[in-house]
Amino acid sequence: QGSGKKKPILKPLPDLRPLTPAFIGIGSNLGDRLASCREAVRRLGSTPGIRIKKISSLYETDPVDYLEQDRFYNAVVAVETSLSPDALLKECQEIERQLGKTILIPKGPRTIDLDLLCYLYQILNAPGLQSPQPAISKRAFVLVPLTEIAPDFIHPALHTSVAETLRRLNVETSRRDVSTKIERIAAPGWEKIPLVSNGPS
Repeated sequence: QGSGKKKPILKPLPDLRPLTPAFIGIGSNLGDRLASCREAVRRLGSTPGIRIKKISSLYETDPVDYLEQDRFYNAVVAVETSLSPDALLKECQEIERQLGKTILIPKGPRTIDLDLLCYLYQILNAPGLQSPQPAISKRAFVLVPLTEIAPDFIHPALHTSVAETLRRLNVETSRRDVSTKIERIAAPGWEKIPLVSNGPS
């Protein structure tokens, strides 16, 4: 006491754990879709161990499987994470819970979806956790925004780029005369630029 020396300020050590690339799909067709998607992105970016690298355009898409519901807003977020696949999935599920996700009908309307699409090139098949997500190759609403931000990413199970996977899906759907309407409604940066917020059209 009285020495006049100040105690050193201790700064937290940086997180030096290696970062793993991953892709997360975002979707909403219930309530204020834009607000839900924006808030999901914001919460992802503020979660310890998750760093957002790139965000696709925002798309409005037709529902699949269960067709008697409103159209979705969809996007894909590229992240780098120090979390394990299981921990990353749990963080996504926690954000869904915070944003009030409830599903009364299987494949039916939901306030928000955060789907772990791929965790690097790993193939994971555990209860409640599959990576890459099994339906990616059949889902244009995933492949279109994913191709936009990572066209050369190689699907770990199919061994083709996502751009090629999308091309094959387009050929298949045109042959079957089955198409899903996908409209790009906002360019990258939509999570920051004020837009007219709306519910289902």
